[in-house]
Amino acid sequence: MSSSKHSSELRRLALSVLQPGFVGTEAPDWILRDIGDGLASVVLFSRNIVSTEQVARLTAQLRAENPDLIVAIDEEAGDVTRIESATGSSRPGNFALGTVDDAELTEAVAADLGRQLRTAGVSLDYAPSADVNSNPDNPIIGVRSFGSDPDVVARHTAAWVRGLQSSGVAACAKHFPGHGDVAVDSHHDLPSYPAGRDEIAAQALPPFRAAVAAGVRAVMSGHLLVPAYDPGLPATLSRAILHGLLREELGFDGLVVSDAIEMGAVTRRHGIDGATVKAVAAGVDAVCVGGESAEEATVALLAKALTAAVTGGELPEERLAEAAGRVREFARWSAGLRAAGSAGEPAGAGIGHVAARRAVRLTGAARAALPLTAAPHVVELAPVTNMAIGKETPWGVAEPLRERLPGTTSVRVRGQELEEGTVALESCALAPAAGRPLVIVARDAARHAWMSRAVTGLTAARPDAIVVEMGLPGTTPAAAAQVFTHGASAASGVAAAEVLTDGSAG
Repeated sequence: MSSSKHSSELRRLALSVLQPGFVGTEAPDWILRDIGDGLASVVLFSRNIVSTEQVARLTAQLRAENPDLIVAIDEEAGDVTRIESATGSSRPGNFALGTVDDAELTEAVAADLGRQLRTAGVSLDYAPSADVNSNPDNPIIGVRSFGSDPDVVARHTAAWVRGLQSSGVAACAKHFPGHGDVAVDSHHDLPSYPAGRDEIAAQALPPFRAAVAAGVRAVMSGHLLVPAYDPGLPATLSRAILHGLLREELGFDGLVVSDAIEMGAVTRRHGIDGATVKAVAAGVDAVCVGGESAEEATVALLAKALTAAVTGGELPEERLAEAAGRVREFARWSAGLRAAGSAGEPAGAGIGHVAARRAVRLTGAARAALPLTAAPHVVELAPVTNMAIGKETPWGVAEPLRERLPGTTSVRVRGQELEEGTVALESCALAPAAGRPLVIVARDAARHAWMSRAVTGLTAARPDAIVVEMGLPGTTPAAAAQVFTHGASAASGVAAAEVLTDGSAG
């Protein structure tokens, strides 16, 4: 084979193992050209989405270049939604489903989401999160997990996989080997999971074993250091974890996808190109990129880095060819899955509403205080969310409450405003609520000291206030009337508003 022909073949192999994102609601010319040159996957984000119908046109445009093209999306439902980023998810997330603990309900919610994604032309969903949220201070997982009990998480991970794939969309269990017991956000730096192998086997691995048993054909690696298996490299870059643990010990023979390769956990030490090469060398088959770095130049840089690594001896050509082969195999399988998926339109608010309502819990004090009969003042305490959660995605209780109790007023308060003194709770929260019900909406108050202080101060001043916690339940005053939604999706906000106005839950 001539050197130019070999170079062209290497570039095709390199392109085939990339899963890039792009900007726009129509396919840019460079993406279409790269698909023609061997690109086998693309990833959609909220910036690509206006409606299901528009996404269907977009995916048809992309598949005109390659009918087996893998079209992926990072759609968990709940707090992390792309397909409904403009409105908030009409389905609750994992923590709410784990709280209800009805595997058939979880399967039904995932199947409903799958029908919507399949209608849009999506063939791979980077979900479910199979992480066991064993560290309540975890800044990146939280309500994205089905819970802190490995058995519960395993049961619902399997149900979610079965439900989604019954609709014709491939699932992807993440973030292997488990991102639940960390205290650092891997978007910014490298977290560490310091447990021993026995603890990892008992705590973090059961949901991944359950996903494999349920037929999952894609697993996403996590950008976290697991010293029990590899003291030097994060899981995404570790052959000991991706090959030794995932392939050999768990028996997984499907597609290994990296978490977004531009994340600080891997790029701060290796650069985006270096991290890509090390990931493929370690056993990653498909490199997700483009949540942030969504330019043609990024794809060109990574393809060039992979081909240079082969010619320079850093990356065996056999490993690149093996990865490309797994991508082709997955593309054929997922195209067949999509063709055979269950017909029918998604139920939309139907099953999602049922699940969100079943996940709401009340304290005794809340049961005694409800229902609200007068229009309240709502104070929503808004944290800075991690990068997995779209900043544009609406959340809260004020809007759905206003629909049910006209005259409801609201204010949204951020920690920085309180710390800088530009906003005072006395004037924005307590004064407008004089003579009216006060509803305080928190989101992971236990993880944010400023929010916990605000809740404590407001409930001390107004012991009759009702606290709606839309994140992980924490320690708020025991006597306070509390409502727990176990997630901040639009479905959960509507469910909370209904409970506040009719007084029943669960």
